[in-house]
Amino acid sequence: MIDRSGFVQVGRSAQGRLIAASAVMALLACVVEPVAHATPSIKVLSEVAYDGPIKYTVKMASKNWGSAQETRTIRSGQTDDFSWQSKPAGGSQNVPDACPDVDAIRNASGTTVRQVKIRFAAVVANSGDADVQLSFQGHAPRPATAITVGGKKLQCPTDNFFSQLVHFTMPTGGAEKSVTLSDGTKLTISASRK
Repeated sequence: MIDRSGFVQVGRSAQGRLIAASAVMALLACVVEPVAHATPSIKVLSEVAYDGPIKYTVKMASKNWGSAQETRTIRSGQTDDFSWQSKPAGGSQNVPDACPDVDAIRNASGTTVRQVKIRFAAVVANSGDADVQLSFQGHAPRPATAITVGGKKLQCPTDNFFSQLVHFTMPTGGAEKSVTLSDGTKLTISASRK
């Protein structure tokens, strides 16, 4: 029989109710205890001492894309995007508005540009070394060719596009790391803790 307290009545004595209550508590302890220990603790890696600012410099020397340098600041675990624009080899040309697929090689004034886009991501390990992923995209205009757009003949350049993703480890004490891309572009990267 079950009384209003929710416990099974074994007999009318207080001792019987105590034994039944103890049995229920023991059963709950067996069921609840393993669940409480099933999930291991999680260590939050972003609170390590190496999550402060990283000042990094990327230098580029390339026959295809020119020379440029940029110094930026990020934190461990973040990504940073920047770009360089310069005059293309042979000078800039006017690009008609109707030319297709020229956004990456045309500036706001409507002339051709050479453009490099960099995405830099670094995660600093406890050792102080940075695990770096760098995305490189280069756009340069090829000489204009005659095409027909909407019944009109236009002289339109095409995009000489190059892209490569590189992954490497480097120190964050200021020493330089050199990376050569498959097109011969040389990137020199240095990083230091601020």
